[in-house]
Amino acid sequence: MKALSGKEMCRVLKKRGWTHVRTRGSHRRFEKPDLRPITVPVHRNETLKLGMQRAILKAAGIDEIEL
Repeated sequence: MKALSGKEMCRVLKKRGWTHVRTRGSHRRFEKPDLRPITVPVHRNETLKLGMQRAILKAAGIDEIEL
């Protein structure tokens, strides 16, 4: 799996129809109707840890292969 930064993950979510609703510090919150909100940590240009990246993709219903 390709390692993504928080900024890149935000772009992926926006492409898939998620809406950025709030920024709180270094965390961005995305929402989509009838699904739980997703929070993405955006710390400079650091890549997300593999477990965090998988958890976000799973919550968003995105398969790792689609990246």
